[in-house]
Amino acid sequence: MMKSRRVQVLLILAVLSFLLIHFQFLPCSNYASMEEKPSPVHILILSSWRSGSSFTGQIFSQHPSVFYLMEPAWHVWVTMYQNSAKVLHMAVRDLVRSVFLCDMSVFDAYMSSQKKKSDLFQWETSRALCSPPACDSFSRSDIITAGNCRTICGKYPFSKVEEACKTYSHVAIKEVRFFDLKVLYPLLTDPSLNLKIIHLVRDPRAVFRSRENTMAELKRDSNIVVGSQRTKGEMGPYNTMQVICKSHVEIYKAGSQAVPSFLKDRYLLVRYEDIVRDPLARAAQMYRFAELHFTPELQKWVHNITHGKGQGAQAFDIESRDALRVSQAWRETLPFQKIEKVQNVCKDAMDLLGYQLVQSEEEQKNMSLDLLFAQN
Repeated sequence: MMKSRRVQVLLILAVLSFLLIHFQFLPCSNYASMEEKPSPVHILILSSWRSGSSFTGQIFSQHPSVFYLMEPAWHVWVTMYQNSAKVLHMAVRDLVRSVFLCDMSVFDAYMSSQKKKSDLFQWETSRALCSPPACDSFSRSDIITAGNCRTICGKYPFSKVEEACKTYSHVAIKEVRFFDLKVLYPLLTDPSLNLKIIHLVRDPRAVFRSRENTMAELKRDSNIVVGSQRTKGEMGPYNTMQVICKSHVEIYKAGSQAVPSFLKDRYLLVRYEDIVRDPLARAAQMYRFAELHFTPELQKWVHNITHGKGQGAQAFDIESRDALRVSQAWRETLPFQKIEKVQNVCKDAMDLLGYQLVQSEEEQKNMSLDLLFAQN
C-alpha cells in the first residue's frame, strides 16, 4: 500500500514538473495570443472643404501607430451624386463604420470589382498605404510624402488596404460629408467602436476665399450640399457657405452643450487658426485626445511643414508652407463686399466659434490676430 502511494505521488510530481517546464518555455507569442488584444481607437476628423482638414489629417496619417484614410465617403458621393447630402448621410455613416472596423468590402458597392489600391480616393496621402504591409518600399516609421508614395506604391492589390488596417492600434478618417453630429450617435454608442471626434473649423472668410480658388473641383460637392439651382448666380457660393456654417453651429452645440453621456470626453473642437499659430501645442493636444505619443520625429515634421515658404495653392496639396500667413491671406485678397456677405450668412458660426466680425476695409487690414481670434 505504501509503495502504491509513493508511485502515485511520484507520478503527480512528474506531471507537475512537466507542466511547469512546458509553460516556462512557452513562446511569448503564444502568451500574447492568450491575452485580450487592446481595442483599437477610432478617430474621426470632422470638418468641411478648404478648412485645413487635409493638413490636420496628415498630422495623424504620419503617426506610425495610425491607419488613415482621407475622405473615403468621396466614393459614395461620386456614385450617388443625384441625392442630397442629408439623404446620403446613412450611406456615408455605414461606410465610415466599416472602414473603422477594417472591413473594406464596403467599397464593393462603389468601385469596380477589378479595383486596385490606387483606385481609392487620395490613397497616397495615407502613410499606412505607403508602408508595410501595403507597400514594401518604405518603413512604417518614415515620414512619407504623397508624391513619393504615388510613384512607387500604386501597383499593390486592393486587398492590402484591409490587411494593413488590421495591423494598427488607431484608425483615423478625415471626412467632410457629415452635417449633423446626431447622425453619428449610432457609431458613438456602438460597442465595437471606440470613437473620438475632432471637430475642425476655420474662419468662414478664409474658407470662402479658398473655395473661390477651387470652385471647379468643388462643383459636384456644392450641388449635393445645396442643390444645383442654389449654386448658380452671384449668391450661389454664399448659399453653400450658409449651409456649411449652420452645420458647424449644430455640430458644436451637439458636441459641447448638454451632451449625452456617451459623448463625454469624446468630442474636441479645434480651430485651424489655433493650429497654425502654435502647431506643436495643438498637435500635442490632439494626440493626447487620441491617446497617441508625440514623437520627436513628428514634432520636427509638424514644425517644418508649418514654417516653410509655400502658399498652399493646390487642393489637397500638403507641402511645407508659411501656414500662419496662408491662413490670413483672405485679409489681403478678399474684397470687403464679399467679407460682409460671408459674415452675414455665417454670423452665428463666427460668434459661437470665436471669430470677430470686421466692420470696414480699414479694420480688415489693421485688426490684429489676437482680436480676430479671441478665445472662447
